[in-house]
Amino acid sequence: MFQYDLVVVGSGPAGRRGAIQAAKLGKKVLVIEQGKRVGGVSVHTGTIPSKTLRETALNLSGWRERGFYGKAYRVKQEISAEDLRRRLLITLDHEVEVLEHQFARNRVQHLRGKASFVDASTLEIVKDDGEVMRVSAGSILLAVGTKPFRPDYIPFDNKTVLDSDELLDIEELPRSMVVIGAGVIGIEYATIFSALDTAVTLIDPKSTMLDFIDKEIVEDFTYQLRDRNMKIMLGTKAEKVTKLDDGKVELILDNGRRLVTDMVLFAAGRMGATDALNLKAAGLEADSRGRLKVNPETFETSVPGIYAAGDVVGFPSLASTSMEQGRIAARVAVGAVAKEPPKYFPYGIYAVPEISTCGLTEEEMKERGIPYECGIARFRETSRGHIMGLDTGLLKLIFSLKTRRLLGVHIVGEGATELVHIGQAVLNLKGTVEYFVENTFNYPTLAEAYKIAGLDAWNRMGDIKSEL
Repeated sequence: MFQYDLVVVGSGPAGRRGAIQAAKLGKKVLVIEQGKRVGGVSVHTGTIPSKTLRETALNLSGWRERGFYGKAYRVKQEISAEDLRRRLLITLDHEVEVLEHQFARNRVQHLRGKASFVDASTLEIVKDDGEVMRVSAGSILLAVGTKPFRPDYIPFDNKTVLDSDELLDIEELPRSMVVIGAGVIGIEYATIFSALDTAVTLIDPKSTMLDFIDKEIVEDFTYQLRDRNMKIMLGTKAEKVTKLDDGKVELILDNGRRLVTDMVLFAAGRMGATDALNLKAAGLEADSRGRLKVNPETFETSVPGIYAAGDVVGFPSLASTSMEQGRIAARVAVGAVAKEPPKYFPYGIYAVPEISTCGLTEEEMKERGIPYECGIARFRETSRGHIMGLDTGLLKLIFSLKTRRLLGVHIVGEGATELVHIGQAVLNLKGTVEYFVENTFNYPTLAEAYKIAGLDAWNRMGDIKSEL
């Protein structure tokens, strides 16, 4: 009846994981990608490029060694935009090669073109050469991702006033930069350029930032940014942005202040890339930000047989969670059983320094009325921290006083996005404070901070044996 069991629109984390999962179940799958190469936003303008840029910046700037050799230390004295781009292109080529091999190995068909709905089970595809074709499917998975929000009052020029996608193609590193938007993307790029010794100012209309992160972690993170002379102006809005004749950019803020900078990065939000899908023909409607509403357990939209996964469905908009959403959606779409994923997943922010968190924050513990105790470890307390020259870095564990179970792990500092997985495993397996106290960790490692934090909490919670 249908040409394909599943048609996937988009080849980012959700799309590729969903397509391969359906193919492994023996289904006939087609992936439609409008970009020049497979991989979606994640590979070409989002996750992989920004993390590659971060790693390159930290390596060439000598950032990780400055604790020993001083703030003036650099591996490469003159770092250019070309230095950053060279490593980026190598990484992207490898990612695309791996993905294309995965599709070929699993017999997933893919073609390049722009897809739009004809009806709830039919898509029209316009290829680059103008050829138009139609495909029908038993189920359709929309994994189209997002694109930068670009308001009319910002004079984007792809040179001095840019969005986060355009930033990857800059020709030279700016001496100064204003980042509008203190969300995850804005903070990541602001701190990366700050590590390259660009004078960065971060502004946002909200008076707080990263509200979903434990407040103590945000406070420690903010202190580190201000300690290296990064300006953070929260509760401030840029009312007017103007390009000046000398090539610089002027910003007039709502408090009357005036900023002049070499470059402006506008990173205040993203939009679901659904505007060209002709959703109406399928009986679908996106919200004001182009996102689609789905059943959180199956990822099916309001139209039976049409699923959506990844950034296009909104929070948490992580490559890791998008992959899992795509896998679950594909299994449900082709009639396979899909188990509910573990309750807690890690959230990683690849700023400088990194932040990673899993489970409940201290604020959420208070809201839910759960009696708790915290354990804190600072990386400078570990021998590995001394070896690495770290004078910053914080690991925080939150335990229930009643059950002694770990309910939250929050980390800011070097390697946070790797370290969090130890806490994630203990949390999802319902481990208690005794796990950290009684287990042996490799020495010297940063993971030893878990034992220090566990002992810190245990000293205040008391020995369970003495209470029995």
